[in-house]
Amino acid sequence: MEHGVFMFGAVEMDDAGSGPPAPTDRRYTQEQMWSAALRMLDMGVAAERHGFDVFQLTEHHFQHEGYEVIPNGILFGVALAERTSRIKIGAMFHIVPQWHPLRFAEDFSTLHNLSGGRGVLGVGRGTVPREAQPLGTKVGSADNPDQAEADRVNREMMDEAMDAILAALQNERFSYHGKYFDFPPPGIPDRGGFVTELTLVPRPLYPYDIWQAITSPPTLQHVPERGFGGVFWLMHHAFVEQRWQKYAETYEQHHGPLAAGDKRSLVLNICIEDTHEQAWSSARRGHDEFWKFLGPYGWSKGYMGADGKPAPAGLIPTLEESVEQKVWIIGSPEEVAEGIAEYKEALCLRHLTIFPHYPGDTYDKAEVQMQRYAEQVRPLID
Repeated sequence: MEHGVFMFGAVEMDDAGSGPPAPTDRRYTQEQMWSAALRMLDMGVAAERHGFDVFQLTEHHFQHEGYEVIPNGILFGVALAERTSRIKIGAMFHIVPQWHPLRFAEDFSTLHNLSGGRGVLGVGRGTVPREAQPLGTKVGSADNPDQAEADRVNREMMDEAMDAILAALQNERFSYHGKYFDFPPPGIPDRGGFVTELTLVPRPLYPYDIWQAITSPPTLQHVPERGFGGVFWLMHHAFVEQRWQKYAETYEQHHGPLAAGDKRSLVLNICIEDTHEQAWSSARRGHDEFWKFLGPYGWSKGYMGADGKPAPAGLIPTLEESVEQKVWIIGSPEEVAEGIAEYKEALCLRHLTIFPHYPGDTYDKAEVQMQRYAEQVRPLID
């Protein structure tokens, strides 16, 4: 099984938890946020040292609140590649509609080639209007009728951008003409003629995997149709199993047989301490800050409500609910291993990523969590 680690890249907070301050009331200094970014490079080096296979960065913008302070996972990935030799480097996720597709293709190829083929192409549509609209796109949710148009535009732009990116990455010569993107645009003069095709420089010299977040029914249909790997996170365990199987059925309709557990990845939030009680105490503050920040954006829609259907938008779950739904797995090393083993058996799990660093936690604590996972949990599940 491939083991990865994913972190937001948050400023260490001494006032995290369910109460004040409100997320938007926080404003950290540039020095504090840059310190957190540099610590993320330390975590990537530590992840390799502790035997992880993949280190996942993320992309977010304009977050003065200090939750996610790395706007460009590719740039940071290049720096991390210089500090490491083995671990693969990706992002959950590069927000493709917020990029110029050809600049993204160039930059990913540069990371991938400089790292000797260690780049992982993780792509997503985005979640935060404050980030999306200043960068040239829209974002909404199909669950919210007043955002349906923004969601439609975002999906169209994402689809076209990926078409253009893959055309550039996979072909020596390419062109792409769509509703939002036109490469090359008509009428560009060049040496007595006109430009009708382009060549990306550089292109990837090594194979690479493509992964996309799956958080909604339309994406659950679309991702396997395209043949991308699907990433599942923050979902009730029954929903994970249902969508895991649905992905396989859809993939096989379009691409043929799929090996058990292949092209699907699970992310689990974990906390490992010596005892059950210590783990609950250790996880609660960061769990509550996590949902205080992300609940209003609808991230808990993968939870199950009392009626057995997806939870209503805006749910801010308790730690007890998160553990009951098996979204959070916390406890002693043996308890965490047992929780992961249940998923491994149910899903034939081949790709697992842990999320061990909650908003407010120190980076020293995050490294201890990685070390405990590597030394005390992984041997029980491999």
